[in-house]
Amino acid sequence: MKTIEIKVIPNSNEEAVVEAEPLVVRVKEPPTKGKANKAVVKVLSEHFNARVRIVSGTKSRRKMVEIEELE
Repeated sequence: MKTIEIKVIPNSNEEAVVEAEPLVVRVKEPPTKGKANKAVVKVLSEHFNARVRIVSGTKSRRKMVEIEELE
């Protein structure tokens, strides 16, 4: 299990993970009612093929996420 810092860009035209420092996650959803956070978890889960959860920064564009490899 590892923890990484990400930067989220909501209301984007595409859903993508951009390799940068920190990792940039673009999602189409707006940052209301947790929609962008759910999209971030979904996009990162597919990107890393792992279980992902937001550890801190649920109300911020910068977040800490925990990545747990699938067995």
